[in-house]
Amino acid sequence: MTLLGPQTTLATPPRRVAGGPPRRAATETSDSAAIERSLRDPKEFSSVFDRHWPAIHAYCTSRAAAAGEDIAAEVFRLAFDRRSRFDRRFDDARPWLYGIATNLLRHHFRSTQRGDRAGRRVQALAELETSVQPIEQLEAQMLGPRLAAALQSLPEADREALLLFAWAELDYKEIARALDIPVGTVRSRIHRARARVREQIVLNFEGDSNV
Repeated sequence: MTLLGPQTTLATPPRRVAGGPPRRAATETSDSAAIERSLRDPKEFSSVFDRHWPAIHAYCTSRAAAAGEDIAAEVFRLAFDRRSRFDRRFDDARPWLYGIATNLLRHHFRSTQRGDRAGRRVQALAELETSVQPIEQLEAQMLGPRLAAALQSLPEADREALLLFAWAELDYKEIARALDIPVGTVRSRIHRARARVREQIVLNFEGDSNV
């Protein structure tokens, strides 16, 4: 999945084997079932942690660098404390966890007066020592500063929706669950963000060529 759509490939997330949720075996319990059991036996929540920690950790550290370590840990602490509120109509806890992560990241950037510079953290996508393929890594390194500047220009809400789509690989319905907003709002935010990022990258390229 890409930030800008099928015509432009930028800073793709690590392959799911390293950074995303592993494919669930046919006999493996759902997140919903594990969370329900954890209400009686808290140790059962460990399967949710084991399944989703790599992806949540990668997402948090890619956006908040070293501070992302603590933020990722806080995601699971809060998730455990709030597990009775999880909507068990849904099998997959990913959107719920990314929603918690997004709220914590938003608070982090605001409280440290770095909200306006949050987009720059996307440069870490090219620096993470994960299984990004060499050609993708080279492309990300070449376009990283321009992409970071373009993302920085986005409103916070649009940036969050775009990153959940492009980095976390959530679909529109999952993003709507994560952010607690209508699907139509997700669609409009991502459409607006993509258009803005494309426009800013073109302007940055043209500016460089005129130097």
